[in-house]
Amino acid sequence: IRTQTLTFVGKTSFGMSIFNLSNAILGSGILGLAYAMANTGIILFVLLLTSMAILSAYSIHLLLKSAGVVGIRAYEQLGNRAFGRPGKILAACIITLNNIGAMSSYLFIVKIELPHIIQGLLPDNSDYWFVDGRYLIIIISVLVILPLALMKRLGYLGYTSGFSLSCMVFFLISVIYKKFVTECPGEHSYNKTVPTESIYNSTDGMCEAKLITINPQVRDVNCKSDNYYHTAFTIPIIAFAFVCHPEVLPIYTELKNPSKKRMQKVANISILTMFVMYLVTAIFGYLTFYGNVKSELLEMYSKKDTLMLCVRLAVLIAVTLTVPVVLFPIRRAVLQLLFPDKPFHWVRHISIAVCLLFLVNLLVIFVPNIRDIFGFIGATSAPSLIFILPGIFYICIVPEEQEPLKSRPKIQAIAFVTLGFIFMIMSITFIIIEWVTGKKTSGGH
Repeated sequence: IRTQTLTFVGKTSFGMSIFNLSNAILGSGILGLAYAMANTGIILFVLLLTSMAILSAYSIHLLLKSAGVVGIRAYEQLGNRAFGRPGKILAACIITLNNIGAMSSYLFIVKIELPHIIQGLLPDNSDYWFVDGRYLIIIISVLVILPLALMKRLGYLGYTSGFSLSCMVFFLISVIYKKFVTECPGEHSYNKTVPTESIYNSTDGMCEAKLITINPQVRDVNCKSDNYYHTAFTIPIIAFAFVCHPEVLPIYTELKNPSKKRMQKVANISILTMFVMYLVTAIFGYLTFYGNVKSELLEMYSKKDTLMLCVRLAVLIAVTLTVPVVLFPIRRAVLQLLFPDKPFHWVRHISIAVCLLFLVNLLVIFVPNIRDIFGFIGATSAPSLIFILPGIFYICIVPEEQEPLKSRPKIQAIAFVTLGFIFMIMSITFIIIEWVTGKKTSGGH
């Protein structure tokens, strides 16, 4: 495997690699960030987002350094080098868990949004089968995602990744525009029948931006019940928004003129670009709806607004085109586990993609809430991929002669791994408490 990896000649350009990695970072997590800001306040959110971006870039540095020392550009093989077969299985399982969670969240948006778009374009058709999200995700999976997932190399998806990012830029511009033409949340979607005065009276300072907030309690006008915006889901949502680590080594493998410095540059540019997009979307989304914002930002806008209908379609295209990019590392993990020494074969390539899409379609049809996907996957796999595995690989793989255990880089890596474990335990504990007490917000009413 090492020989195959080293002799493989990358053909993907620097720009296309940025598109692919940016697309891997920029998923449906962007829709939950305004909600996260409502939970934390602007200052705390900016600090958390900045920290996570810097930590993600450092994590990729550790990953590339480990890969460079042993000449291996496969996440599972780094696990194998560090801990033998158990390490390989662990890395493959975590990548699979994370990326299936990501694919599920993307297809969940198709399930939610496509019926709204069709109903907006063709009124009075609510009884037809083609406004049922369950059927629609199956059709999209077969007609769009599967053909792209069957591409032989990830580099070929650079063009669709570029188009996907363009769609999200349109979404960003629309969110900014809507801030300046919207007064208070009372005029939108689910609150349309409620007088604006009742919203102002029912909540204290609801239309004021909070700089720092921890677990504010909000009275929901429609539901006539207490609606809790918990900080518990905030850190996992932000962490999940920056996970691109399973795609880093496959993209590195296919990069033209590959070097650690060149790939780190691809990663830094991608993370910085997405950081700016995340921050701007969160700020303008939050300043439009304040404490009323839902965990899925698009649900806040009117279903009959023509501009937002186009935005929904753009987001739908973007997340649909991201699914094949995150499918590649899962297939690679399965191949590394089950067929490590076999050459490329189309039958294996196609059957793994079909099985994965079938599994994800089942998950999306039966998991009721997108927050459960964001929160739980973010709390388990994100700390592993961002903090724990890259740090442990670095400590175990970089030789003692090159960097002793007491050297500054190794101590930093140990602290990094420790932070990952603390973050994972903390996030899972918060989420379990929230589930047990039942004080959690559903995606909509």
